[in-house]
Amino acid sequence: MLNRRILRVKAFQNLYAYEQCKGSNLNIAKDFIRESFLPDLNSMEVQDKAALNRDAEEAIKLFDQNLENESLLKSSDAKPKIKQVVLEALKQYRNSNEKDRQFMLKNMIISAERIPQLYLLAIELLQAFAKHVEKELERKKKLAGENPVAFGNELNLANNQVLKNLRESQAYRAAIARNNVNLDDIELEIKEWFRDYIKTSETYQEYLKISSPTLEQDFEAADDLLKKVIFKNEVILNFFSEKDLNWTENKSVVRSLASKVLKNSSTMDESALDYLPEIAMNWEEDKEFFQNIFNFTIQNDSLSKALIAQKTKNWDIDRLAYTDKIIISMAIAEMKHFPSIPVKVSINEYIDISKTYSTPKSKQFVNGLLDVLAKELTDNGQIRKSGRGLLDNK
Repeated sequence: MLNRRILRVKAFQNLYAYEQCKGSNLNIAKDFIRESFLPDLNSMEVQDKAALNRDAEEAIKLFDQNLENESLLKSSDAKPKIKQVVLEALKQYRNSNEKDRQFMLKNMIISAERIPQLYLLAIELLQAFAKHVEKELERKKKLAGENPVAFGNELNLANNQVLKNLRESQAYRAAIARNNVNLDDIELEIKEWFRDYIKTSETYQEYLKISSPTLEQDFEAADDLLKKVIFKNEVILNFFSEKDLNWTENKSVVRSLASKVLKNSSTMDESALDYLPEIAMNWEEDKEFFQNIFNFTIQNDSLSKALIAQKTKNWDIDRLAYTDKIIISMAIAEMKHFPSIPVKVSINEYIDISKTYSTPKSKQFVNGLLDVLAKELTDNGQIRKSGRGLLDNK
């Protein structure tokens, strides 16, 4: 299940990717300016290369000065062509940034909402392996004809009660249909994966030694195959990564949810089969938080950078760890725009993110800076908290 901590991490990762896109868009815009002042090879007139280079440098300087607004450009006494080129470069830069913002926002929501499909795909792989075992034994029986052959415990996976309970569950079948979970296009791969990875695994071989497995033993075997083979094998994991651009970040959540479904199916409580984990307890509310923390951080980017620069006067803002700037900007946006979330909760959440995703010294830096900023923004009324257990400006 996706909790708000995971959503913050996902928003952080997409904001980091967005900042990388902005950097690329900035370079492309400056390349456009330089190309606009290259000598015209088709012109019969003599080209003053030195003057063109000076115009290009002036245009780039003017471009940098007007990234946040165009007030300096309007009042500039630069040549008309320079102003025209800068205006077009700014337009291209902003349009590209907006397209990237929309793509990142859409992608992170789609990625989160695809999680139920992914964990169901993992379980359906187990179901497909069980079905493959059954088909293989049927084939062997036909080949044996009237000569009886002892198959020992080879049907253990095919008869796995945990997987059978799920197949018979109306809620599970409905979820499979609702999330469009289908493995028909990898029928050949399933046979190969079973032969190369499942059948040869220690977990499977130990499972075959058990006569008449109990429900608990069926669960342990299915869960071990899930965690030790499906979620460990690079070939199988590539199948999931092709389904999800954010698979690296989603993998642990998907594995946990799939295991939880198997555990529910191993209980004697029939009502447990009617429950399949959702993305979140209240996804619509969490999705709004997810989208807003992403958008508010981008919208407040200039103000956040100004606040950070003001409190780090002995540091060049551009020398701070890129990840720290994003983490602090997200925390500022959350403290200002989410009145029901206590300031201390926000600070602690982003300190935790800095521990994992930034530099070794980031924890202390982020903690100290956010404490100072939180107090200042609360004192001047920019942070106002309200709700149960909270008081405005406290």
